[in-house]
Amino acid sequence: MAVNSRKHPLEIPPPSGKDWPKEEEENFFLLDPDRERDMLPQPFRMIHKLVMQVFENAVEIIEKREMLREAQKRKVQPIKCFPTAEFQVTERANCLAVSGKYVFVGLSVGLAAFNRCDFRDVCAWDAAKTEICAIHASALGSECHVLLAVDEMGLAWLLCFHKESFLLIKTLNEVEDISQRSPCVEVVLSRGGDYAGILLQDSTKAWLEIYQLPKDSWLTEMEEKAGDAEELACSERRSSCSSVELPEPAIQDDVKLDPPELLLTVRPPKPITGTSFKGPLDALKEVDDGSMLGLGYNHLIKDSQWELQEAIFCSTYQEYLEAEGVTKEEIPRYATFHFLLPSRILMGPEKEVEPDIPVGIGVHWDGNHNFCLYLLTPSLKDKAGSDLKPDVVWPCAAPIACSAVSSCSRYLALAGEDATITIWDKHLGYPLSVTAILEERFIRSIHFLYGSASDETCGTDPVYHGADPVYPIIQLLVLCTDSSFYLVRAPKAGKSSITLLADRPENPNLTVSAVMPVLAFPSASMLLLQVLIFCWDGTVSLMNTDTSQTVYCFCTPPSHAVAPAWQPVFTVDSVNCCLLLRGDEHQHVDEFFQNKATHSTIFLFDFNSYPLKEAFPKKPDLHLKPIQELQWIDRCNIFLRDRFRFLPEREQVLLEMEKQEYWDCLQARASAMDNERQKVKGEKKQ
Repeated sequence: MAVNSRKHPLEIPPPSGKDWPKEEEENFFLLDPDRERDMLPQPFRMIHKLVMQVFENAVEIIEKREMLREAQKRKVQPIKCFPTAEFQVTERANCLAVSGKYVFVGLSVGLAAFNRCDFRDVCAWDAAKTEICAIHASALGSECHVLLAVDEMGLAWLLCFHKESFLLIKTLNEVEDISQRSPCVEVVLSRGGDYAGILLQDSTKAWLEIYQLPKDSWLTEMEEKAGDAEELACSERRSSCSSVELPEPAIQDDVKLDPPELLLTVRPPKPITGTSFKGPLDALKEVDDGSMLGLGYNHLIKDSQWELQEAIFCSTYQEYLEAEGVTKEEIPRYATFHFLLPSRILMGPEKEVEPDIPVGIGVHWDGNHNFCLYLLTPSLKDKAGSDLKPDVVWPCAAPIACSAVSSCSRYLALAGEDATITIWDKHLGYPLSVTAILEERFIRSIHFLYGSASDETCGTDPVYHGADPVYPIIQLLVLCTDSSFYLVRAPKAGKSSITLLADRPENPNLTVSAVMPVLAFPSASMLLLQVLIFCWDGTVSLMNTDTSQTVYCFCTPPSHAVAPAWQPVFTVDSVNCCLLLRGDEHQHVDEFFQNKATHSTIFLFDFNSYPLKEAFPKKPDLHLKPIQELQWIDRCNIFLRDRFRFLPEREQVLLEMEKQEYWDCLQARASAMDNERQKVKGEKKQ
């Protein structure tokens, strides 16, 4: 019987097929023999693989959009609110401001004033033939308003609006030689029109100028000229009664008002360099009283020590410095400043001042750690041309990114570049809250919310000796650069908290362009925290920060759109509770390039015309009453509680007073030693 026996062991034969898969490819072993003839050759297999990858990515994107769409459907849809009124502007509107019963519009050519009641075009000013980019207004009386505007060339215009007529007072940064002109990049007008501040820049440096406005003399001069102006207006009406066209606005050229007075010139802090003192006695004499922190210039560190320390630091962290790069400290060229009302930090409890008139300014420069406070006193007038030293310096652990001051100027919020937020109480001089955003995000802006305890505290009496609510809670809105929102709550007694209101939007069109806290319907029994949010897609929504939900959406008519959406032109009238928003009519591409100077439409959204209260649940009564309205027993309990809570701080103050006595003795001893040294030198010369 024949037996088939193999002489050699079984082996896998080498590949011999023409279309056999290569070893470097995926799926080297063919799992399905039936597909051997259907396999595509190269490069079609690679094309097939890329196409399938594109389809898979597309399916993932579609699934994400479907999930977002379903999530949007489950959300509470905001109620759409359309404008209650509108008025046309002949030129392009660049900025808006409301003061009293007038709406001031900065146009592509000059200024215009409209009556807020009937939106009548009251007056126009185009003497300078320039484009106004920013405008601030403040009421000096029922018929008089002061305006501070900046044009496209960086000129700061100070104007007065009286009896429906504009009057140019002065161009603050005007010089005879145009090449020597320093453009203005920022203007701030104090509430009440007592002071004005402008930030100037040139090719190498920047500085801040603070002006005192003689508004009392302006009002007196205007009242004296009121009779003559009325007679002149009557004569002009009689002379132009036969004309069909409306007369040009009358500019009161014959009235000359007193120019503002330059009060302070604040320059950015210089980089700290080596000491110029010969010994400790010279440095000790330059220190004022030792009770305040300074900018760090009066030290005894030499240049050689700085260089040695820098060399040691660079050699220790060389690998990190090479990766990130090292930039030398430069003089900053931009500043943020606020006018501050009286407080114990600035004035002290023994001085009596007007409660509604600013007494100081707070300044911080880009990339700087210090928040500097300067007094607006006449004694500092002579120092306008020199490097002014701050009266109070508040150092921070990181460079200050942005700041905010409450409406009463009592509370100050500082946000650092390390996402740390500190809320200070200038009445008591200590921080109420120190919180930080744990995620790696950069803070873009911070805003005190209306209706929080900060406004209730300040609404009764803005001065530091005013009334406080029983359980005040300061609330701060934080906007990050990635359009995420946070809410910081800082109670006076207890721990502060930070809450994420809205995360970074997935849709780039929902990037936030601007935010504005509003009090849509002020009520004594309802403290509602609301924020207007402007997005790149042109939507304007009202968010309830208690629920983190968008409850209302303010829409322009279908024929118009918010323009420009990335930098909307709007203002909020907090007195009359309304929003003024610019909208432009939709244009075709051909019309857009042909009509360069188009007109604008200003839409008005009156908050009182919408049922906003229905969308906000009523809060329980927290009994946030001022101290003056409480019973004597409650007032005594609050007083004793506060005294007991601040007992360690008072002990620290007494200890500091003892240290101050030692400091005074040390300075006197240094002065005596210096006199004795000079006396010995004189005797040796003799």
